Amino acid sequence: MWFGDEARLGQKNKITRRWAKRGTRPSAPRDLRTASAYIFGAICPVQGKAVGLILPWCNTEAMDLQLAAISAKVAPGRHAALLLDQAGWHTTPQLTVPANISIVPLPAKCPELNAQENVWQFLRENWVSNRIFTCYDNLVDHCCHAWNRLVAQPWTVMSIGLRDWAHGF
Repeated sequence: MWFGDEARLGQKNKITRRWAKRGTRPSAPRDLRTASAYIFGAICPVQGKAVGLILPWCNTEAMDLQLAAISAKVAPGRHAALLLDQAGWHTTPQLTVPANISIVPLPAKCPELNAQENVWQFLRENWVSNRIFTCYDNLVDHCCHAWNRLVAQPWTVMSIGLRDWAHGF
């Protein structure tokens, strides 16, 4: 079982909690520029696997690339159930779904069912918030670095993504 989603990250970033000495106000950088990139991510929490692409757009073609990347990570002879929200590029008949993947749409407006949403929260809280990106390339580099750090920690993928109801798959 895989969970998939995409997140937009950009120069106009969110400010998150920061540790500081009592009685002080820590600085929190803020940028009003609007360049952004999309991380297409998917995790298989049972195996601690993660697949991600950083792309400049979010559409059917980008989703096709993500499906191909997930397909390459599915073990030979296995089949992946990919749980996705009902975004237009997830449900379009123009999508090219590899033979070893079945897309399972999640109910509308239920992000709590998609473990990938928790991955985005983890990335933002730990590695991509409270920063100013000097340019688009710097933003993409930082997204790649954050995603690669996550992929290098399969135990973190498992910890974030495992759901009691998903163990039977």
